[in-house]
Amino acid sequence: MRRSTGLTMVLVIALTGCTTSAGSYSSAGLAPIPGSITFNGQPRTKLTKSPVGSSFPHTFTDQWGREVEEIYVIRSDRSLLIAERHYRPLFSLDDD
Repeated sequence: MRRSTGLTMVLVIALTGCTTSAGSYSSAGLAPIPGSITFNGQPRTKLTKSPVGSSFPHTFTDQWGREVEEIYVIRSDRSLLIAERHYRPLFSLDDD
């Protein structure tokens, strides 16, 4: 009985850090890297026609030659949030 209570408490504590729901980007986002749209600060032009909460991709090559794709989300103040970042492999082992 004590063992299952202890295990339950550990699981509850571990799950308390998992409160972000899918599609919710309330955090500060990822830090910009060279090549990011927001690397030198927010862009001067604002995306006024795009709805708040909409997202768009940006693909670039980083300083080490890796292809990077970032997904940006438009905040209510029209600033951009880097919500996701994916690194593509330098080479592929596929036959295609």
